[in-house]
Amino acid sequence: MKERVEIINGDITRQEVDAIVNAANRSLLGGGGVDGAIHRVAGPELLEETRKIGGCPTGEARVSRGYRLPARWVIHAVGPVWKGGNYSEDRLLASCYANSLKAAVEIGAKTVAFPSISTGAYRFPLERAARIALEETKRFLEGDTFIRKVIFVCFSQKALEIYKRVFEEVFSS
Repeated sequence: MKERVEIINGDITRQEVDAIVNAANRSLLGGGGVDGAIHRVAGPELLEETRKIGGCPTGEARVSRGYRLPARWVIHAVGPVWKGGNYSEDRLLASCYANSLKAAVEIGAKTVAFPSISTGAYRFPLERAARIALEETKRFLEGDTFIRKVIFVCFSQKALEIYKRVFEEVFSS
């Protein structure tokens, strides 16, 4: 199962996978960071489609087409804003990953790329978020044979190092 997960440094908008996950806000209408980059590359059709979806609650995921992205699909996952850890942030973040992977299976995506959800403007502590992301992915893959590859695309060298270290801890147990 360890071989089904990959951690790379790169730009999620350039990943040639079946689906990329967008660290979206609740409106799904674009924003800054990963969300803004995905909307810019996908083109105005993505905004048109996400307007029709009508938003998404924190912890859940919605699917749209990828338009001008190399990925056929975009799975929009709304992560929690970090408020100190006493407002179900861990559970909501885990739910983002579980719901995104479930959505990937539902749309037939065998390869999925994730950013580090909630660790930018939403200020979720990076190492804590990486552990939740990797533990939830491991849990999902243990019961799933459809998804062939989950890629975590880290934007910074710091994130890459943290994800790789946490990956070794989570996937060696």
